[in-house]
Amino acid sequence: MPRHAIATTLAAALILSAASATPALADAGPGGFAIGTPQPGGASALSALSPVAVSSAAGTLSVQAGAMLGATVDITGSAAGAPAGRAVTIERQARDGSWATAVTATTGGDGSFRAQWRPDRTGQVSLRADMGDAAGATTAQTATLPTSTVTIYNPAVATWFGPGFYGRRTACGQRMSRTLVGVAHRSLPCGTQVALLYQGRTITVPVVDRGPFRSGTTYDLTAATATALGFSTKARIGAVRAIAPGATALVTRR
Repeated sequence: MPRHAIATTLAAALILSAASATPALADAGPGGFAIGTPQPGGASALSALSPVAVSSAAGTLSVQAGAMLGATVDITGSAAGAPAGRAVTIERQARDGSWATAVTATTGGDGSFRAQWRPDRTGQVSLRADMGDAAGATTAQTATLPTSTVTIYNPAVATWFGPGFYGRRTACGQRMSRTLVGVAHRSLPCGTQVALLYQGRTITVPVVDRGPFRSGTTYDLTAATATALGFSTKARIGAVRAIAPGATALVTRR
């Protein structure tokens, strides 16, 4: 039976089974990442829209932890000792390590500033605030504020599967079970780590199977992955391919 033919009718059963037993989720493995502190069940409890602040003697910079491609990212901060009307340049780091202007802002009377940036690519992007170098400015006023990062996810339609396939081998060689964590994708290599975002929860899982084969759907979540994210039906999620820690970017392939 096609996996999607049974997914909707058994969504309620997945939720009930999740309430009685938490899946023993596998580790994401080398190259994986997740935003926030891992919680029981494998997903992060941190909302991707929650700001993550960094600070130093020069001031603070606060940026959303994550956002969908096409949405705006809220950026706030404060510059120590900066007067009202001070220009602030929010810079983003390119894949080659260089910095370029993303958006500009102006400080208020208390040195605070606010800006909104619309990213044009997916992945993990580093941002910083440059206070410039005006004549007569103090060191704090001319400093570059600490660097913060935001993960930009690609919108994708996903479904889930599992019941009816338990005990079978996946296209990647794993045995399908209620506790197998992963996603099915038509072309990403088996084992590729994919970071998923759904309703403020994030998890990073490997590609474990091929599919989905319905037009307009990009990912199929295993039952354990769906349970961890609170996902129970066909819906839009955020997805981005993860790379090893320390690399400068994440690359998304659909």
